[in-house]
Formats: sequence, C-alpha cells, structure tokens
Amino acid sequence: MIKSYKKTLAVAIAASVFSAGAMAQPFTKGEGPFTWNSLSSFENMNLSGQTITVSGPWLGEEAGFFNDVLSYFEEATGARVQYAGSDSFEQQIVIDAQAGSPPNIAVFPQPGLAADLAAQGLLTPLGDSAADFIRRNFAAGQSWVDLGTYADRAGNDQFYGVFYRTDLKSLVWYSPDNFADNGYEVPNSMEELIALSDRMVADGNTPWCIGLGSGAATGWPATDWVEDFMLRLHTPDVYDGWVDNSIKFNDPRVIEAIELFGKFAKNPDYVAGGVAAVGTTDFRDSPRPLFDVPAGCYMHRQASFIPAFFPEDAVVGEDVDFFYLPSYASKDLGNPVLGAGTVLALTRDSQGARALLSFLQTPLAHELWMARGNFLSAHLGVNLDAYANDSLRRQGEILLDATTFRFDASDLMPGAIGAGSFWTGMVDFVGGASAQQVANAIQRSWDQLN
Repeated sequence: MIKSYKKTLAVAIAASVFSAGAMAQPFTKGEGPFTWNSLSSFENMNLSGQTITVSGPWLGEEAGFFNDVLSYFEEATGARVQYAGSDSFEQQIVIDAQAGSPPNIAVFPQPGLAADLAAQGLLTPLGDSAADFIRRNFAAGQSWVDLGTYADRAGNDQFYGVFYRTDLKSLVWYSPDNFADNGYEVPNSMEELIALSDRMVADGNTPWCIGLGSGAATGWPATDWVEDFMLRLHTPDVYDGWVDNSIKFNDPRVIEAIELFGKFAKNPDYVAGGVAAVGTTDFRDSPRPLFDVPAGCYMHRQASFIPAFFPEDAVVGEDVDFFYLPSYASKDLGNPVLGAGTVLALTRDSQGARALLSFLQTPLAHELWMARGNFLSAHLGVNLDAYANDSLRRQGEILLDATTFRFDASDLMPGAIGAGSFWTGMVDFVGGASAQQVANAIQRSWDQLN
C-alpha cells in the first residue's frame, strides 16, 4: 500500500504544467558521475517543432526534478516536452484517454490502472524488443517485464509499461548504537532475524515497533508484512496467483504468511506497548520508540519513505540505519524484494513520444534524478556514485541484488480487497481473530465481487 503515505506527504497542488526547457539544468554536461554517452543517439535526432506531452502524479519538487531530466532530452533533440502533474491523475487520465485526448505518455503510479486502459485499447504496445531490453537491463528483469505486460482489447498479453523510479519496502530500520551496545549483529537470514528477536527478549529488550494506524486506511502496514512474507515463504508464482485470486486468499500458503506476521505482531514479548498497541498505534508514530532512551524497541519494518517520520535531527546512517528484510536460508527463494513504482506507457503514439520513452530508459535519465534524491533505480547500467547519499545508494544496491521484484499486492488487488477487507482483516487479526478466520472473511469479500 503506497497511496496513503503519498497523500500524507504530498503538497496539495491541484495541477501543474511545466515545459522542461524553461528550467535551468542542474548539472553541466560532461561533468559528474553521469553516463553522458546516453545522449549520443538522441543528439543525432532532429525533433524540432515536435511537442511531447506527459502527465503523471508528480507535483512540486518531484515535478521539478522530472522536468530537469526532460530538459537534457529537449536540448539534445530540439523537441519540446510539456509535463502536467496532478493529484487527481488517476481519474484524469481515464477521462482524457476515453475522450480521445490523452497525453503522449502517462506516468501510472499503479500497474492496475495501466492494465485497465490496455484492456480498453487505450495504450500502445511497445513490442517484444522493448520487453527484451528491460529483461536484459534491469535487475530481476523478468519481474519488470511481467509488471508491464497486460492483456489487450482482444485478450492477448502485450508489453506496454516501462518502470521509472522505484520504491523499496523490504527494509528493517534500527539504531546502530543500540545494536552495538548490546552486541547485536545485523541478521543475514530470516532464521537469524527470529533468533535475534528471541535474544532481545531474553536480554529484557523489546525487539519490534509495529503500528497499523492510518485513519481510514488503518491496517495497511500489516499488508506489507504479509506480502514480504509471501515472497519469503513461497515462489513468485504463488504470490502472483494470490494477487489475482487464482490462489484463494484462504489457501494454506497465504494463511502461513499471515501466521508468520502474527509471530511478530501478536507476541506480547516482541512488540512495544504489547499486542493491543499494534492496531491502535499510528504508523507515523510507530518508529518513535527506536529513538527513546532507553530504547523502546530495537527494530522497525517499513519502506524507504519512513525517515520522513523520524525525529527531525535523526541522521540516517548515523542515528538510524536499515538492513534488507532477509529471506530464509533454508528455502531456495533467492533475494525477493517488495516495492512499488511508476510505470510509463504510450497513451498517444508519436515519433517524439517513442524517442522520449527510449531516453527515459537510459542510465542518464535515471542518474539525473538519483542525484537529486528520493529516486531508486533497478537499471543495471546506472552509476551508483550518482545517488545523492550513501543511504540511497545502499537501497539501490538492494534493488540491484534482487532476484525477484514484486509490486505491492494490495495495490494490485481490487480496491474492495486491497484497500478494504485486507486492511480490516489485518486489524481483526491483531485484535484476536485467527489467520484462518480473517482469510476466510477476505475470500468471502472477494467472492462477492464475482
């Protein structure tokens, strides 16, 4: 689940339209840790007189960073690019596409919406060669190809979507000082993570801070836990079947993942404030005990955005750090990563639009935003030195080491499930219901959709 915290963080700007050419470029061509030769093939193009329109969810600072990237494409080709950001993008792109007046390229924050438009014949397929490029040039490339492949109007699968900018969820945050003071080491496997949690309890410490509160969206943090555990207990095809309900929500493999979440969240020795606090603590407040003296907890599982809710003076890499939520050493499932991201698709084809889409698949187009911050890339060709800081660079390395990437399941499920009964079911689970009971209830809600 990603939309709620995005809404929390977003500056309320109704819509903004920029032409990238009006912006000053932040980096001098030929200098810095950038793959400038990515521009070579575009400098041989003459797209003067062409205007390429792009719409997406980025506003404020993020829109500015994106327009800075676009400005290098404009300078190389002579094209003019207009980006329009909107906080109601999801509704507007459907209206514009169905009215026959979409932008050339749309930036979808959720693959499901792109799949809906593809099924209506409102996206242009990119072809097998584009899919092969992604397969060869992105870590866990087949995962990204699968996430960009949707059924067309005739029901045939085609490749439509290219991912640009990724969010990383499979992280555990901790205090290096607290670990060092107690002789704790970062675990390398799920078995070691559980053993470390037990050791903390034996030492009289509380291992975890967990908070599921999020107003009307209460429960969503638990869905991320379950999704991460699905990828560590079962093969990716089981995760995919769970997402589209070809594997039922009350399948024993799903129940196993929920119960593993319960091993952490429903253990009174494991969680700060006891089990009752899990369902009532706001997720934004839940990391706070990490910074208490003495520490109220020692670990907090949350996505790459959570530093926004740390104390203002907390320095990532010094006061607080992170490690990859490890996989089981006893299972041969590689290093799966749970995340989210934005997918680019052609909503109105043109020569310039295809050229811009190609540019946005270059290492340079990723590095230029990586250097500004708040951008992670799974592109194998990027120079990691371009990341704005060491924290982002190490998160980028986790993405590049991934053997499997899967998008947030609750964002892919029908809204009534992923943003409905799955959320409430997790609250019921920490409130005392069994994994079987909540899984049965969620499956019943899914059956009612059919």
